[in-house]
Amino acid sequence: MEPPLHAEACSSRLDIDLDALRANYRMLAERVAPARCGAVVKANAYGLGVARVGAALHREGCRTFFVAQLCEAGPLAGVVGPDATIFILNGLDPGSEAACAAAGAVPVLNSLSQVARWRAHARALGRTLPAALQVDSGMSRLGLPAEDAIALAADPALARELDLRLLMTHLACADEPGRAANANQLAAFRALAAHFPTVPASIANSGGVFLPADFHGDLARPGVALFGVDPGPDARGLRPVVRLDARVLQIRTVAAGAGVGYGLDHVASAPQRLATIALGYADGWPRCLGGMGGAWHRGARLPIVGRVSMDSLTVDIGALAEGDLAEGDFVEFLGPSQSLADVARNAGTIAYEILTRLGARHARIFVEDGNAEVVLPGENP
Repeated sequence: MEPPLHAEACSSRLDIDLDALRANYRMLAERVAPARCGAVVKANAYGLGVARVGAALHREGCRTFFVAQLCEAGPLAGVVGPDATIFILNGLDPGSEAACAAAGAVPVLNSLSQVARWRAHARALGRTLPAALQVDSGMSRLGLPAEDAIALAADPALARELDLRLLMTHLACADEPGRAANANQLAAFRALAAHFPTVPASIANSGGVFLPADFHGDLARPGVALFGVDPGPDARGLRPVVRLDARVLQIRTVAAGAGVGYGLDHVASAPQRLATIALGYADGWPRCLGGMGGAWHRGARLPIVGRVSMDSLTVDIGALAEGDLAEGDFVEFLGPSQSLADVARNAGTIAYEILTRLGARHARIFVEDGNAEVVLPGENP
């Protein structure tokens, strides 16, 4: 779908297929049923825009959302409404208790100090406050150690102060189904969950959704899988959500022996046709892809030559016939020819990092039900 005219003010555009996002949520929800399915939309919905993403997921029936920090709850609450629950995965920063209670968010308490501060605030308010508990089942990142969780479960005053909505843990190796660590974490979590028999349990992240049903618990919380990234070798059926295209700024032919880009790292061995593209590391394109990554146009790969600059990079267009590419045309960086996983593999990283680093200068074009909404840089996506 061609974007509306005012998107032409931008030299790059990021298409976000909300229909595909909703289809991915439906597939994930069906896979974990009868468990419920939530959605992790932290980091501004992995960089895509939490307002549109959150609203689309809410329209699809999602009522449980997870963000990382309390500051992320406000923009999400404004679009998902009062019938949704927003959990704060990082829990409570010291001094944020009043703000969290006022926002109606549910903190995921990860330590005894967080629990103590939230309980104290409940006593000060004279009412029970909602909370989730995270227990450490073996990842050694966030969560209560087993002995602390068991001690809390035995505290008769806990239920008078906290309304526990969820008991959760996080899998360290869910993207590697064969790892024994997964079964070990599940066993450890079940042992702790037995001390909280009336509290819903959650262990499955995106990768966990594709593990056996024992891992689905009462609530799954997929994140990156919503955006079409396969979270493991057994994941199938997810639809790509993002496409990134950037404009050709200039086309030239350089002579043999000409250096290209900063440091003149690339030297043409023969006359070479080049296109300079309006995409750089300020737009989230990894600098390490200089000399090894590529763009695509009409089925042809256009290798990046020289370094990736802040605002531009250069590609070899020798695979294209004269006239197949002109200044102002767009070439593909993410899309049918090159996935997030492809780019991540070339950059020596993971698709999560590529997705969340995509910059603020792209025109974001949200497509849903045959309609396109353009959000320009500086506007709130």
